[in-house]
Amino acid sequence: MGDYNQTLFVSRHAEQFDGPFLEVGSRDYGSTQDLRTMFAAGGDYVGVDAVAGPGVDVVVDLTEQPEVIDAKLNSKRFGTIFCLSVLEHCRQPFRMAENLTRLLKPGGRICISVSFAWQFHAYPDDYWRFTHEGVKALFPKLEFPDELIATATSLDDDFGTADAQMGKMSLGTKSYRKEGRFFRVLSVLTLRMLSLFGILRWLSRHRHVLAPTNIMMVGTLPECDEYGGLQAKRN
Repeated sequence: MGDYNQTLFVSRHAEQFDGPFLEVGSRDYGSTQDLRTMFAAGGDYVGVDAVAGPGVDVVVDLTEQPEVIDAKLNSKRFGTIFCLSVLEHCRQPFRMAENLTRLLKPGGRICISVSFAWQFHAYPDDYWRFTHEGVKALFPKLEFPDELIATATSLDDDFGTADAQMGKMSLGTKSYRKEGRFFRVLSVLTLRMLSLFGILRWLSRHRHVLAPTNIMMVGTLPECDEYGGLQAKRN
């Protein structure tokens, strides 16, 4: 799956990614962003999903036992795994994360995007929302450098950092005045004026709201990792 900002994040860090490539949740629903054309020049690109459909090379449940997954993927290990807008739809995200880590080659990378604040969206179910620290807890074997962690709203090219302000739209004017963001100051004052007439009063009573926001991260499996040693022998 995925959206425009996720594709933009991937393209801006494309030099980080080497094959073979595995795309998790690769089924094309009609509005899905196309990563395959960005990285499939060498033909070493595999798209997997829990259900068959366009863009799916292998149907596999990545929460299955490792031997079942290996049988379907021919024990292949990957230099890059893309897992965009998938983990929030997985009933057992810790098990999937463990299996994805195991599918990486030594030094391999996983590019992840998860929902931090988003409307309910079932594909076919919707279970979780994550922070960047939550993603690190899911993938304890991986290293996530700060420069490869970002947030993005649903607006095109609207990126930010993963901190206490991510996704936050303040309904006060103090911080906006300090930042010189006078259009936002005007917007807040307009909202307050409307609330005097009973318009959007429910909104003006909050200190802030959260914009639809995804967290995007790139993690690396160290060359000397325990998993990496086992994978190197296998391949």
